[in-house]
Amino acid sequence: MPRLLQRLLAGSVQVGRIGQGRPAAAGVLLLALLGLGVADLAPLRSARLALFDHYQRMAPRQVQAQPVAIIEIDEATLGALGQWPWPRNYLAALIDAIAAHQPAAIGLDIIMPEADHASPQAVAESRPDLPEPVLQVLLDAASNDRLLSNSLASAPTVLGAAGFSFRTSATLDGLRTRVLNTPGENPLPWLKNYPYVLASLPEFQAAARGQALISSDPEDGIVRRMALLAAINHSVTPGLSLEMLRVASATPHLVVESGQHGVEAVRVGATRIPLQADGEAWVHFDQGSRQRYISALSLLKGEVAGPRIAGKLVLVGLTGLGLQDMITTPLGDRRPGVEAHAQLLESFADGHFLRRPWWMQGAELGLLLGAGAMLIALLPGQRRHRQHPPPGAGNAAQAAAAAGVEKRKRRRSSSPVRPQRFVLVTLLLALLLWGSGLALFRWSGLLFDGLNLFFGLAAVLASLFFSALIEYEQQRKEAESALQEQRLKGAKLAGELEAARRIQLGTLPVASELFGQEARFQIEAVLEPARQVGGDLYDFFMLDEQRLFFMIGDVSGKGLPASLFMLVTKALTKSTALRSSAGIGSIINQTNQEMARENPETLFVTAVAGILDVHSGSLELVNAGHDTPWLIDPRGGVRSISGAGGPPLGIMEDFDYPVIHLQLAMGETLLLFTDGITEAMDRDNQLYGLERVTTLLQRENRSNAPDSLAAALREDVRRFVGDTEASDDLTLLLVNWKGTGLCPA
Repeated sequence: MPRLLQRLLAGSVQVGRIGQGRPAAAGVLLLALLGLGVADLAPLRSARLALFDHYQRMAPRQVQAQPVAIIEIDEATLGALGQWPWPRNYLAALIDAIAAHQPAAIGLDIIMPEADHASPQAVAESRPDLPEPVLQVLLDAASNDRLLSNSLASAPTVLGAAGFSFRTSATLDGLRTRVLNTPGENPLPWLKNYPYVLASLPEFQAAARGQALISSDPEDGIVRRMALLAAINHSVTPGLSLEMLRVASATPHLVVESGQHGVEAVRVGATRIPLQADGEAWVHFDQGSRQRYISALSLLKGEVAGPRIAGKLVLVGLTGLGLQDMITTPLGDRRPGVEAHAQLLESFADGHFLRRPWWMQGAELGLLLGAGAMLIALLPGQRRHRQHPPPGAGNAAQAAAAAGVEKRKRRRSSSPVRPQRFVLVTLLLALLLWGSGLALFRWSGLLFDGLNLFFGLAAVLASLFFSALIEYEQQRKEAESALQEQRLKGAKLAGELEAARRIQLGTLPVASELFGQEARFQIEAVLEPARQVGGDLYDFFMLDEQRLFFMIGDVSGKGLPASLFMLVTKALTKSTALRSSAGIGSIINQTNQEMARENPETLFVTAVAGILDVHSGSLELVNAGHDTPWLIDPRGGVRSISGAGGPPLGIMEDFDYPVIHLQLAMGETLLLFTDGITEAMDRDNQLYGLERVTTLLQRENRSNAPDSLAAALREDVRRFVGDTEASDDLTLLLVNWKGTGLCPA
């Protein structure tokens, strides 16, 4: 450690000894409160949004009703009718085709700010060389814009518009919208104001039943919120989904509820939609579905059934490649921009809203202050030994002995905060805050920023831990060198054993990860070493699409040698099995030869291995000196599997192991276990025994589920053993064949 840092730490030691680091931790808590109180601080905002995206990925919106249909101008439509923008008579025909199915409302996620250059009049002006009669017919024909205006007027249509902060040649100063009722506080100071707007032609605005904004401001390139209320040149304007809901319900006016903390909600008839203070709404995306999409070409061809549109809120949007109307969602996928409006409309129909109320930030600050203060008050917890007067006058030997006893008592009474305690508290805080946030999101639709709250509390914990660690380091340096060396050796040995345990257990497969979606069979395995490392083993894997290999074994001996031999046995067996196309007998014979050939410690393994045909239920078993396997019948029967076996692996190099052939019935479960079950002892040295195993299986086999049977057997052994130290490893392997309806050959 650099000397400068050592000096800084030495200065911190003084702080740690005056209240065990509480002043420094209080300063860190104050900084965390200030940081969390600044809502627009970029790093904290990014972390908060990332957490909310995580919530959406963990709990996407569950589709209930599907009141929305999206008419997409897709690649097929563009290929048949030509590239965008179309002549307006095409769009008029599309709106007429939608209106024929009587939708509740039609929202156009399209802006048409210029006249149609494909209208007959525009063609006449561009082709004066045409014959006079032709020119006159073109001039007398209804314009494409007039045709579209008529279609817009005859259907419950809502046009979209985009807010702009700067003027262009096509922008306007205002938009034709219905006046909103604002009985409460004036919402304008809270709403985003656009001085200009890009809107469709005035004749289209006059024909449509509603005008609305389709603007969104992605954060970090992700659309999370949509403006349901904004201002165009200081005039309150609704968003597209909100205006469509108004038109569909034939409500004359939207009612905006505002208070001293900004916008609270908007009411559309009897429907109340909660909003953020700035008039925005969080979009809760579903997993994505094509069910709501209808190709415009299919609709124009008359290939769409009426119920897919009748009475629904219909959105018209561009989805064709190259039109660049795509958004990124919090789920990490790309979708057409019109999808955001559809998600909001479906949320309105389901009564499901995501909210981050104005008081949420205050609640988070209060939690940070309360939890931080509690940590500062409770965690240091350093006990100081009461100082006793020096030993009285007496002989020197007695005084020295008394002084030594006093010194040892002070050392024992000092209880420094251990790192594990801080790690445990940190993990508990992370789990509690994450779980609380996810629960609030899933069941209440509330967006709780537990991540930044955790950062603040973690900083307080780090400060306390830092101070405690420095003080502990000072105390440790005062210990005797021999004791220090002993502790270091013990810690090193414990670390090595723990590493060995992690390596050993890490090689064992996990059934839920390998076969979590498997429907043909179910497998469950349990291994509990009696010590940090053990000699029991199990393994299972698919040899091909049809054959499941499984194995259970028990190595002679204990400790590290047995654990190493266990790893060798497992690796050797799996390698042999995957390289061989033969049956279980050949695999075990080859494995035994290799183990017996190079076995300087003369260790051996009792084992049962088998191959299950998961299609037919045909089973091959080899028993190498192991406990008898058991079959559990779903109708209640329990029986052992008899048959010829052989010696443990690694003893006789050339032994030819016999194979037991069985045919499993649908629902039958094969149980394999080591003698850590039957030879488990209680405090009176009584063995658990095979009789208790069979009794439990007969009692618990009604469910016949491997995980339930394994849990029941393991728990029964634990109850029997009680607080007695385990004498041997405990290992179980259960294979249940569910059947596939195929008859065995």
